[in-house]
Amino acid sequence: MNHRMLLSLGVSVVMAVGFVALASAAGQAPGATRSAQAPSTAPSPKAAAAEPAKPAANWKAPRTPWGDPDLQGTWNNGTITPLERPRNAGEKELLSKEEEEEINAQSDTRADQRLANKAQDVELAYNQFWWDRGASIGRTSLIIDPKDGRIPPVTPNGQKLLDDRAAARRGRGAGDSYTDRPLQERCILYHGVPPLPTGYNNNYEIVQVPGLVAILHEEIHETRLIPLDGRPHMPSSVTQWLGDSRGHWEGDTLVVETTNFRSDVTSRFPVDPETLRIIERFRRIGPKDIDYQFTVDNPTMYTRPWTATLPMRHESGLIYEYACHEGNYAIAHVLAGFRTQEKEAAEAASGTRK
Repeated sequence: MNHRMLLSLGVSVVMAVGFVALASAAGQAPGATRSAQAPSTAPSPKAAAAEPAKPAANWKAPRTPWGDPDLQGTWNNGTITPLERPRNAGEKELLSKEEEEEINAQSDTRADQRLANKAQDVELAYNQFWWDRGASIGRTSLIIDPKDGRIPPVTPNGQKLLDDRAAARRGRGAGDSYTDRPLQERCILYHGVPPLPTGYNNNYEIVQVPGLVAILHEEIHETRLIPLDGRPHMPSSVTQWLGDSRGHWEGDTLVVETTNFRSDVTSRFPVDPETLRIIERFRRIGPKDIDYQFTVDNPTMYTRPWTATLPMRHESGLIYEYACHEGNYAIAHVLAGFRTQEKEAAEAASGTRK
């Protein structure tokens, strides 16, 4: 079955049941005129430092057969550039070419400590061969606004939320139930929204049909469906792991606003799901490049919105199913480990442990 047949199958399934069988980008119709689509949400917060990347010289973004900018294909956002700027970098935003090359070389040749001892072997999980972290994007941080490259301070309400969560974790324990374990360990959610990169599996497949964009996350194989038809967000009482996304076009840029996150959603930075709003911008700037930026607008958690940039690079080939734990036996083993520790602690306390 060729790629176009696979795409047709994927689009049909997306429209019918909301699942995507994905393939490479579809045919393009350069010069086609797209129909205007009005934003369905309030204006997005503007970030003064969020300067959009410029398209490659003499290059025009391709169009879908119905005239929308074509973002389709497999894309990778892996990078070793940290979300926040290290404090010792001061006000330095950009790396020199030599600094960038040195950082990449250090990442590629990171010492393998697996033979140091058994504890380190378990903690490291994989040796160097298996990591696919990506390279530096030439910046000291992904955050471009504020100018210091760091997440803004939390509000008093945000600090209270963090303190309450920490107290709840201490009171509940980390292994009383499978519900105490992280979502990624339970094979429910990994990268989330926005999709920050990790050590591997940073691939995303984008498929478009008229009025809808679908984005498949390789890990743990979630699919986001983003309507472009101007419909309102779902009622606030309806929440989802990946939130509720609504999109529209601003020129060649796909703007996506996501709200309605679950209260126990996983995030790589602290959030208050009740007021969390993520605004993403996808813009094709070359045959193999998407300029991706996201803004976190969470007024009950942070003193101001903040914005980060995370370039996406085109990858050849298809994404195959990421089958998390088969039957997820790991959860049973993790909980059994906690029960064993509790038993040993009780025996030690009573003096009966041999």
